[in-house]
Amino acid sequence: MAKLIHQHSNRSKAQFISVHCGAIPDTLLESELFGHEKGAFTGADKQRVGRFEQASGGTIFLDEVESLSPATQVKLLRVLQELEFEPLGATAPVKADVRVIAATKDDLSELVKMGNFRDDLYFRVAAARLDVPPLRTRPQDILSLTAFFLKQFSAQYQKGK
Repeated sequence: MAKLIHQHSNRSKAQFISVHCGAIPDTLLESELFGHEKGAFTGADKQRVGRFEQASGGTIFLDEVESLSPATQVKLLRVLQELEFEPLGATAPVKADVRVIAATKDDLSELVKMGNFRDDLYFRVAAARLDVPPLRTRPQDILSLTAFFLKQFSAQYQKGK
């Protein structure tokens, strides 16, 4: 859904960057999202551009946003409010011209109530909400999805001709 939103938007000519927040260890996620300067930490032997900067002018998709640590939630909130971020070890902020799409497998409003997700960040990421029910609850879609993927992969791998 995030890729479709990007492809049919005025940002479609720019990058679509997808980040699976739950799959990246918290100690590396900040560098992955915001980048770092050479020497910012042990092992940072060169500058690295983060995903927000890579997505400039386009869209960044944050999957499993509920898995963000409190510290990373604060940094994401700053990006959404101030439209800028600082790479690790940087002395000047970088402008963030990106559309942020976030997905979650959990109910963020419940996580807010439990104190596990910032309410101010929830307010920002839930500005336009789209609930997509899991495929197991809509078996009528399986046949059309199967046909779509069969056609796509047959063309990609030149099969079925």
